[in-house]
Amino acid sequence: MIHDDFLWVEKYRPHKVEDTILPKNLKATFQSFVDNKNIPTLLLTGSSGVGKTTIARAMLDELDCDYIMVNGSLEGRLIDTLRTTIVDFASTVSFSGGRKYVIIDEADYMNAQSVQPALRNFIEEYSDNCGFILTGNYKSKILPAIHSRCSVIDFAIPKTAAAEMCKEFFARAIYILDKESVEYDKPVVAEVIKRFYPDWRRVLNELQKYSSSGKIDSGILHDVKEIALKEVCALMKKKDFTSLRKWVTDNSDMDPTYMFASFFDHAHQYFTKPTIPLLILLMAKYQYQVPFVANQDINTMAFLVEVMTETEFL
Repeated sequence: MIHDDFLWVEKYRPHKVEDTILPKNLKATFQSFVDNKNIPTLLLTGSSGVGKTTIARAMLDELDCDYIMVNGSLEGRLIDTLRTTIVDFASTVSFSGGRKYVIIDEADYMNAQSVQPALRNFIEEYSDNCGFILTGNYKSKILPAIHSRCSVIDFAIPKTAAAEMCKEFFARAIYILDKESVEYDKPVVAEVIKRFYPDWRRVLNELQKYSSSGKIDSGILHDVKEIALKEVCALMKKKDFTSLRKWVTDNSDMDPTYMFASFFDHAHQYFTKPTIPLLILLMAKYQYQVPFVANQDINTMAFLVEVMTETEFL
């Protein structure tokens, strides 16, 4: 297991609200919770890597609150975790004398028939002693009964904030690279940020991955610009199912959202014009299925197979 201190996303995670990278209105909202020393039960929703868990932990760290982290995607054991770990934690008094908190990451993966109703009751039962902060990508998968018990904050990032946030994160990335004694070309770092914005976690993970050679330079841009779209489209065009299956296995750590975005951005380079509308419909279908499928590789492979058999290539 990799120690958290080895992962840049953990090693350099902010511990104060003012150090997070968020739109000004969102940051002001969270800062007001800290200033008033009163963090309500929250449901934080938005795309991956935008800072939902980071801001939750930063607020609690700044107020020196006792809290525990729970992964909502571990559905097989989550109901037991609710009945034991969370109940034991929420029902006892904090050593510091303040309010305690439970952060549930990926709460949108919790079972809507068993886990979410139980959580709804716990939120009410332990409200005097313990608050809850839920994070998730898809708020529509959270029961309305839980919505009504939370202050819901959507991490919608306006286009007008993009330039300022990228500038802030560029400065943060340069600071980290300097601290880690990694050589870099600034235009290359800027390109990585532009490519994966607003997924800050992905930016840091990519920079850390390519820093293993000791330098971040233009040599990595071929790897981070696209998902080897030329290669995968060539395999589909040849109807090479075996090689396509191997490609999916080799790229199993790929963010599916980024894969669909890459197809959308570069479709005109690989597909005939009459085919592109059908391709967009297939992308919408399979991207919608991402949070629900049991095996993401199968979903990705099904998408590629349907594209391979139903579309026309240039």
